[in-house]
Amino acid sequence: MTTMESTSITVPRVEDLRERAKAALRTVGAELTLGVPGAGGIQASTPLTGEVLFSLTEASAEDTDAAIAEAAGAFTSWRTTPAPVRGALVARLGELLTEHKDDLAQLVTIEAGKITSEALGEVQEMIDICEFAVGLSRQLYGKTIASERPGHRLMETWHPLGVVGVITAFNFPVAVWAWNTAVALVCGDTVVWKPSELTPLTAVACQALMSRAARDVGAPVEVSRLLLGGREVGETLVDDPRVALLSATGSVRMGREVGPRVAQRFGRVLLELGGNNAAIVTPSADLDLAVRGIVFSAAGTAGQRCTTLRRLIAHRSVVDELVERIVGAYRSLPVGDPSAQGTLVGPLIHETAYRDMVGALEQAAADGGEVFGGHRHGTEGDAYYVSPAVVRMPSQTAIVHNETFAPILYVLTYDTLDEAIALNNAVPQGLSSAIFTTDIREAERFMAADGSDCGIANVNIGTSGAEIGGAFGGEKETGGGRESGSDSWKAYMRRATNTVNYSSELPLAQGVRFS
Repeated sequence: MTTMESTSITVPRVEDLRERAKAALRTVGAELTLGVPGAGGIQASTPLTGEVLFSLTEASAEDTDAAIAEAAGAFTSWRTTPAPVRGALVARLGELLTEHKDDLAQLVTIEAGKITSEALGEVQEMIDICEFAVGLSRQLYGKTIASERPGHRLMETWHPLGVVGVITAFNFPVAVWAWNTAVALVCGDTVVWKPSELTPLTAVACQALMSRAARDVGAPVEVSRLLLGGREVGETLVDDPRVALLSATGSVRMGREVGPRVAQRFGRVLLELGGNNAAIVTPSADLDLAVRGIVFSAAGTAGQRCTTLRRLIAHRSVVDELVERIVGAYRSLPVGDPSAQGTLVGPLIHETAYRDMVGALEQAAADGGEVFGGHRHGTEGDAYYVSPAVVRMPSQTAIVHNETFAPILYVLTYDTLDEAIALNNAVPQGLSSAIFTTDIREAERFMAADGSDCGIANVNIGTSGAEIGGAFGGEKETGGGRESGSDSWKAYMRRATNTVNYSSELPLAQGVRFS
């Protein structure tokens, strides 16, 4: 293992983080009781120091039932509210998010460990999806279909679905909630949200702004409910027949449990699960462009995005130069306090993530991999700051097929494009992928039916940083879900096929006679 120079890490005092969190919550109008650490309930902690900030009250079984009941009750009137009027609620939410962008970003940094730029970007993503959804509120189009019967009109109409349960992960503590909620609300659905236990403060802040938006436009506040809790709360959303659609973001293991249980009660699921994303670098690639795209995709958010670049598939003719440049770039990445100016890599979320990273690097080395970086900075305390790692692998071994939620980039080589695409598609996950090339034939082949099998296939950009205008999601063990843009709104509605007979006759389809 080749190490990079370790540096000491200066982290903020936990007392200062508590005050910053309190100030942000107060500014957004969140009214809640913040208990002392260890007082029971949900422990709001920070990866910046590894310490607990506050204790929050956990939702009881009665609270959970009441929240679902309130959302179900609100649905009966919300579904008949005109869609553009529903859009006014989302428009107001977007205004409040814009007003409190810095406050929410502060909480995202404190709870999820994102650098300030990425935290602000996540809140901007919320604002963007609100703008998208407001436009969508006037575009929930159906189709008129040619009927084979004279004097008949055949059409499709779309109607609200019901209560949408949303389970989100720590790494995008607010954006994924907004993806689901903004679209669900304009579609006429109501929402019950269970955020990650690791990021309850950001959730409380979002719910405060949502409730305020509802009051400002005269909408029922019950259209969006929040439940702070662990597995029991999530299981209730999974099993409750009042929850028409369950949108869950998390691990493949979670998806294997959630999918069959919701299907058993004939509910709908929208799953966003693991990603083991790859980028192919061809001989014709612009290496300056490729290195910039690779470094952000692999090291951004300390490797804790579902779209993080985890496998680099480089042509044998460019791999040596490419690895040298990436390792050099990694050496220059400032690792440390994510709220400090200039920091580009913040902490891992907790000790388990660090242990998983260490175990993966040890296994990769045992499989013949050559490891660069991956060491911990500042070994004291319960915060885990690490240098991103690059691992040159002799082949795509079992450890490369596993998604380790940490900044590890495995490097593989190829000789033909067919071989590179096969390596891209060889893993069980199918979320995001990319190719760096200036050859249009290679680019088109990568995006063709026999190219990348992922839900996202990019050319000359990295695997992370998707825009809200395109539907987000992946195939295979990624779950098949689609959120955010394009026509993903259809997942939140039910379709009805309508036939209207405006004649005085009653012809039957397919020429059937019954008289």
